[in-house]
Amino acid sequence: MRILGLDVGDRRIGVAVSDELGLTAQPVETYTRKGYGPDVRHFGELAERYGTRLFLCGLPRNMDGSVGGQAQRVREFATQLEAAGYTVRYQDERMTTVSAQRALLEADMRRDKRKQKVDMVAAVIILQAYLDAGGLTQSIQMKGEEEIMDDQERLNEVNEELEEEMEEDDIVELIDEDGQSVRFEHLMTLEHEGELYVMLTALEATPDTDEDEVFILRIEKDAQGEDCYVTVDDENILQAVFEKFVRLSEADEQE
Repeated sequence: MRILGLDVGDRRIGVAVSDELGLTAQPVETYTRKGYGPDVRHFGELAERYGTRLFLCGLPRNMDGSVGGQAQRVREFATQLEAAGYTVRYQDERMTTVSAQRALLEADMRRDKRKQKVDMVAAVIILQAYLDAGGLTQSIQMKGEEEIMDDQERLNEVNEELEEEMEEDDIVELIDEDGQSVRFEHLMTLEHEGELYVMLTALEATPDTDEDEVFILRIEKDAQGEDCYVTVDDENILQAVFEKFVRLSEADEQE
């Protein structure tokens, strides 16, 4: 039996689906919400397409395990699915979006592409965590070597499809305080204490920047929920992130 995994947001819902044996999660789409009625009809069509009536919704909890407002909105959406006759289960999704964002950033996917894919990748992570924990153990059967290879080939195909959309352009264009456009090269994105930081270096020297200077910015969400870069004023954080950047860079060179 398949299961549809959902990363439910206020504007978009990332969708993933399991294989029939409940072992692997695969990306499906990022759906833009239109209202409870159209949304339920859309997911009813997906359920029919994949031959399932079981949905898994990521439940966003706070880091202390408590449930906040966003979790309540997820439950309200799930209630609509249940009212239509579907079964809904939940999976803790703390840090899932951060993990999805990091995966896309490390793959050098451009910002506009990340926005389109991050919810879908988050849904894959949520569903795969549920499957790995034995969520569908009752439907899993022993597989022969040939079937395992077939699954691996399908996963490889999914990865190849995602990689085809990832561009090799590492150039980031930002606007400085004077409203001037400054072009940077993306060096690395890393995680430190639950936050994502990006390492940039200016492509050309300016009166305010040296060509080989490394800039550290934190990735946050703006009022519209979009990614934005903000400066970091805490010298201890800057030093810790820079040291981690140096260690990772040295490790890459040794490899």
